This record gives sequence, structure tokens and C-alpha cells, in this order.
Amino acid sequence: MSYEDCISLPTIDFCSQDLRPGSSTWNSVKSQVRKAAETYGSFQVLFKEIPEELKREMNEGLEQLFKLPLETKQLNVSEKPFHGYIGSSSSLYESLGMSDPQTLQNFQNFTTLFWPQGNHHLSKTLHSFSERMMEIDEIIRRMIVESLGLEKYLEEHINSTYYFLRVAKYEAPETGEKRTGLRPHTDKNILSIFSQNQVDGLEIQSKNGEWIPIKFSPDSFVVIIGESLNAWTNGRLYSPYHRVMMSGKERRYSTSLFSVPREGYIIRAVEELVDEQHPLICQPFDYTDYLKRRFEDNADILQVVPTLNNYFGV
Repeated sequence: MSYEDCISLPTIDFCSQDLRPGSSTWNSVKSQVRKAAETYGSFQVLFKEIPEELKREMNEGLEQLFKLPLETKQLNVSEKPFHGYIGSSSSLYESLGMSDPQTLQNFQNFTTLFWPQGNHHLSKTLHSFSERMMEIDEIIRRMIVESLGLEKYLEEHINSTYYFLRVAKYEAPETGEKRTGLRPHTDKNILSIFSQNQVDGLEIQSKNGEWIPIKFSPDSFVVIIGESLNAWTNGRLYSPYHRVMMSGKERRYSTSLFSVPREGYIIRAVEELVDEQHPLICQPFDYTDYLKRRFEDNADILQVVPTLNNYFGV
């Protein structure tokens, strides 16, 4: 039995009705989140607040989106790196992105790119699904801030970010051998939350370099710590490499929500987390500048991209 067959990500239950700040359940879950974020930089969340009908409509909506002609999908453009359509004829992967998914109107603007008359049903589906993911993000980030004793920074921390939604398709390689769907990379942002259509492929790299294949349950989301949160906590939380490896005959559809530092925001380690036992690991940096520099180094989507420390490490 290989090492990767013996380990799995922690699974944390967010289904309790008593999951409210200050409750014993909250404090227990908060402790689990902190430990998983330190050890793996990733964990699964069980969250049963999404109706089965919404999950089905979400999967159908993604299939509908990615069946559109290439020239139509390429209308999804953005001045920000990584924020528009991404695809390559040599890759199994393609995706579409949208900033600020908090309002239904933004989704209606998004779908109007592809259907001039709009697509209200798909807009509503994307918005409803995103609302649930944003709820998870806010809970986790509050738990992390509390667990570090940094409550006085909570409001600033939450307000320093915006949300970005990315939906993706991974083409089936039609083979039993694994092919790279998305190259190994670390996320640059604060927190990433992923769901999928139950076709597996996501793998997380442990601290000792082993790859952990992720088995989603129907009610689970995978959470990954981004490099910006790793820097803000001065390395207290781990930001892992992850990738998507595809095999077989089924397409994989995924939805990803990212909490992202706002334009021009400077990421710096919280001073309370820098001491003799924990020296500074990263210089303060402009997130927008880092995003641009990473984009310049990401010409080939199958190549491994250097981490934050290669740019701003002490």
C-alpha cells in the first residue's frame, strides 16, 4: 500500500445548527479548522445547506456554458490576470471567471456575454450556489482569525478582499492513464473553496511531497489556504501545491470561489505573529503586482509556477 493510500484530508462537519460564534460547537470546529490549516493547508467541509435540485441545476448549467462555441466563451475577458477565459487546445482544462458574485445583476451581466437575451435561470443558479460558498468562506476566515487571537483585525481582514468565481471543465482524456488537467500550483489569494460534479481529479501535496487524491462526498467542499493568508499569518498556516489529474471517460466540472485581496492592497505579516521563534518569512508586497508577475511566469498552463517566496521571501 502506498503512502497516498494511507492518508486523507481532514473532514470537518459544518452541518450543526449550533455553529454560531461563541458556542461550544463553534469552538470545537474552530480548533479543527486551525489544526487542518496548519498541518495540510487544506481540508474538506461537510455542508448540507445546498438543495439537491440546486446541485443538479448547477451541473447542468456548467455543461450548458462549456458547450458554447470557443469564440463565444472568449468574450469573457478581464484586465486583471487570470480573471477571464482560460483555455488551450493542448490542455484538458478551460474555465470562465467572474468577479464580485455577490449580486444577481453581476451574474446577469456575465450570462449576457454569451446569450444576448440573457439567461436568467443560469444567472440565478450561479448566484444561489455562490451565496452558499461565500457563507463557508466567511465562517472559515472568522474561525482562523479568532483561533490566532487576532479578533481586532477581523473587520479589516474581511473588508480587504473581494470574491472571484471560476467555473471550469476538464475534458475526459479517454484513457486509464492519468493526464495533467491543471499543473501543480499554489493559490495566490486568501482562501479557495472548491466543489465538483463528483468526478475526481484534485490532488493536494502534503508537506513531505506526497500527493493526496481527494475523494469528494456529495455534500463536501474542499478548502485550500492561499499564499496571501500564509504570508499574513507569517507562515502559521500552510499553503499547499495542488493539481488536477484526469483519467477515464467522464468530464469533470468544478466551481471555485476565491477571496482575493483588493487592488493595491499590501499584504504584510501581522506584527503579533512575528517574534524570535517565528521570524518574518515574507516582505510586505502589493498583491496586484504579485498577480501580474505570476501571470508573466504562467505562459504555459502545464508548467509549475514558483511560489510567493521566490518573489518576496526574506
